[in-house]
Amino acid sequence: MQEKGTISIHTENIFPIIKKFLYSDHEIFLRELVSNAVDATQKVKRLASLGEYTGDLGETRVEVSVNKKKKTITISDAGIGMTAEEIKKYINQIAFSGATEFVEKFKDAGDAKEIIGKFGLGFYSAFMVAGKVEIDSLSYQEGAAPAKWICDGSTEFEITEGKRKTRGTTITLHVNDDSEEFLEDFRIQQILDKYAKFLPIEVKFGEKDEQVEDGTDKEGKPKYKTVKKDNIINNTDPIWTKSPADLTDEDYLNFYKELYPFSEDPLFWIHLNVDYPFELTGILYFPKLKNDFEMQKNKIQLYSRQVFITDEVKDVVPEFLMLLHGIIDSPDIPLNVSRSYLQSDGNVKKINSYITKKVADKLGELFKKERESYESKWDDIGLFVKYGMISEEKFYDKAKDFALVKNVDGKCFTIEEYEKHIEANQTDKDKNKIWLYASNPAKQDSFISAAKDKGYDVLVLDSPIDSHFVNHMEQQLKTTQVKRVDADNLNKLIDKDEKPELVLNDEQKESLKGVFEKAIDSKTYTVNVDGLSPNDAPVTVTMPEFMRRMKEMQATGGGGGFNMFGAMPDNYEVTVNGNHPLADKILKADAEEAQGGLAKQAFDLALLSQGLLEGKDLTDFIKRSTEILGK
Repeated sequence: MQEKGTISIHTENIFPIIKKFLYSDHEIFLRELVSNAVDATQKVKRLASLGEYTGDLGETRVEVSVNKKKKTITISDAGIGMTAEEIKKYINQIAFSGATEFVEKFKDAGDAKEIIGKFGLGFYSAFMVAGKVEIDSLSYQEGAAPAKWICDGSTEFEITEGKRKTRGTTITLHVNDDSEEFLEDFRIQQILDKYAKFLPIEVKFGEKDEQVEDGTDKEGKPKYKTVKKDNIINNTDPIWTKSPADLTDEDYLNFYKELYPFSEDPLFWIHLNVDYPFELTGILYFPKLKNDFEMQKNKIQLYSRQVFITDEVKDVVPEFLMLLHGIIDSPDIPLNVSRSYLQSDGNVKKINSYITKKVADKLGELFKKERESYESKWDDIGLFVKYGMISEEKFYDKAKDFALVKNVDGKCFTIEEYEKHIEANQTDKDKNKIWLYASNPAKQDSFISAAKDKGYDVLVLDSPIDSHFVNHMEQQLKTTQVKRVDADNLNKLIDKDEKPELVLNDEQKESLKGVFEKAIDSKTYTVNVDGLSPNDAPVTVTMPEFMRRMKEMQATGGGGGFNMFGAMPDNYEVTVNGNHPLADKILKADAEEAQGGLAKQAFDLALLSQGLLEGKDLTDFIKRSTEILGK
C-alpha cells in the first residue's frame, strides 16, 4: 500500500508550545502587546498620510492600565483597528502576520518599514500570564462594526459584536493566579521602562506626581504644589533616529545620562547611520574604563525599530568593542521567532565589519586632527585599541597607525615612532630592537632608574591586557622583543655582546654559588654567578620571561592554551654579580655563618626589590637590618 499526503500542523499541537515555550521570559508578553499597539497606530498614521484614511486621527497614544481588583491588564490603542473578519484572519490563523501583509501592500510608499510586527505570533504571548484574553476592536474603515473576540487559552474562541465606539483596539488580559506579580504597578513600570523606553508612539501608564510652582510665600520665595501628570513611559524621538548634523555635543551627553544615569561622561562617541546594504542606526560611546572588565560589558542595547530586544550583542558587535556603551538599532538583524535573541547570518557579519571600520575610522580621525586630546585620553582608549589589535586582524591593520605606547616620563609615541626612537640605543647584537617596559613603575623604580642611567627608554604597560599585547606585538613586528625592565640584568635584556669578564676564578665562582644555595635553601630558586658591572646590583631575582608572561596571560584569561602555567609553581633565577664588591667580601669572610648571613641579606634585598619578600622572611630581614645598623 502506498499513500502520499500533506503534513499539517494543527493549533492543538502548536498552541501549548507558543504559550509555554516560545518565550523564555514571561515579561515579554507586555513588550509584544505594546509593540502590536504601536504597530497598529503607525499603520493608521501611515494610511492618513497616504490619504487612505481621512478621518480625524485624534490622540494616538497607547495606554496600559492595571486593575488589581479585577486582576486585569489592559493595553489600548487608537490604531487601525480590526473587523471581525480581520480578527479571524490575523488572530486565529497563527503566524499570519498583519504587519507583513501591510508592508507588502504599501512597500513602495516609503515608510512602510516602520511597522514593527513581523511573525504574527506576539499576541499569543498573552496566554503565558492570562487565563482569558479579550479583544475589543473597531476598524478605521468607514461603516465597520465593532467586534469582540474572547479566548480562554484553549483552541476555542468566540467572536461577537462589540461595543467599542472609537477606532482602535483594546486587549484585556485576565491574569492567572501564578502570574499576579504582573498586577503590581512597579512591575509593569519596570517592564515598560525596559522594552518601551524609546517606542515611536507615546505609551501612557497611569499618572505620576509632579512638583509645579504655585506662587510665592510671604518672603517672596516660590511655593510648590503636587499635581498629577500623565506618566509617559517613552522618548518617542531618541537622538539615534536624527541626523548627526542636527545634534550638539550636549544632546549626545544628555542622552548618555538618560541611558546610564550614574556614569561619568563618556570620552567621545560614534553616530552610526547607514541604509545600504543593510539598515543600521545607533550611537556608540567610549566610556571611561575601570579595571573590572565584566562590569563594563553588556552595556550596548540592541533595538529593532525602537523596540528593545536584548543587551547580548556579541555577534553584532566585535568582542573587543563589547566594552563600549550605547544603542544599535537595525531591522535587518535576524531575530528568532520570539524576537528574544539573534540568529547569525550574512547581515550580522556585514554589520560587525561595518562597526569595526567605523570605530577604526573615528579613532584614526581623532588621532590625526586632535592628537594632543587623543593622547590625553589614551589611558582609556588604549584598552579598546589593544584588545582590537589582538583580536581582529583588519582592525590591527588600521590601528597600528594610531595605537600609542607611553613611556615612564609620560611621552607618547606611535609604534613606528617608537621603533625609530629606540633603534640607535636599544638594538641588540642580533639586530632585534628591545622594548623595555614596567608593569608597576612604583615598585620597579630602581630598575627603571638603572635603565635610564644607560640611556634606555622604558614604557609603561600596566593594563590587564598588556601581557597579551606585548606577545602580539612581537609576532607582528618580527625583529622586536618586549622585555620587562626587572626581568633580568640590563646587559642580558639588551645583549650587545659587551659583557664584562668575571673576575672570579672557577673555584671562587663555585664557592660563591654554594654559599648562596645554602643560604637560600629552596628549590624554587636557581643560582648562577655571572660577570656584570661592579655598579650593577649584587644579586638579582627574576622569573624566566617566557614563564612570567604565560602566567600573566593566564591570570587575565586566555594564554593560547597555556593554562598549565597558571597552576605550575613559581620558579626564579638568582643571578649573583661576581664582580660586585660584596662577592669578594663574602668569599673573604672568616666564618661560614658570616658568609651565609651576608648572602641571605643580599638575597632578601633582591626579593624586596621585586616585592617578593613577605611574612616571616620580611620580619627577619628587618630585624637583621636593624642589628647591622646598630653595629
